[in-house]
Amino acid sequence: MKLAAKFLIPVSAFLVLCTTEVFSQIKYTLSSAPTFKVEGGSTLHDWHMESSTAKGEGLFIVEAGQFKGAQNLSLSIPAETLKSGTKGLDSNAYKALNTDKNKEIKFNLKELTGSGSSFTAKGDLTIAGVTKAVSFPVKLSTAAGKFTFEGSLDTKLTFFSITPPTALMGTVKTEDDVKLSFKTSFQPNL
Repeated sequence: MKLAAKFLIPVSAFLVLCTTEVFSQIKYTLSSAPTFKVEGGSTLHDWHMESSTAKGEGLFIVEAGQFKGAQNLSLSIPAETLKSGTKGLDSNAYKALNTDKNKEIKFNLKELTGSGSSFTAKGDLTIAGVTKAVSFPVKLSTAAGKFTFEGSLDTKLTFFSITPPTALMGTVKTEDDVKLSFKTSFQPNL
């Protein structure tokens, strides 16, 4: 009986370990060519600004190469890398964002729920020095060991205490509603 117990306990422990799913926490970094876009309107025309410059990293939960979740994720975009192609619009935007004091737009993930290719991200978004809790849908795709996240958030400039810019002595007014969208790819930090 003692011999059987000595044999069964280690074998049972081994079998439990073998049948338990193995999850790895792996550090990922933002790969090249992310896309960040701000879209809005004015009394004159619609406008947009884009940036492909950012820093970011996350600790992802991965099982057999498949994304299962995120422990954390942070992104930082230099505010003055957002460009519209129009110098005057860029200048007004940087003034509204107070980029002299607030050099970066930041996002820190607090929670990611969902599975497969559909998730909901909740976190803190900092724009113009004002941090707000936000929630938005995210689509995930996987290719060549990279995880690509794509999503958007409809918000208002005034939500971040930004006064919508005006031009031409107030005759052209920026609308308060804006859409923030992104497409980012993360690769393992090897």
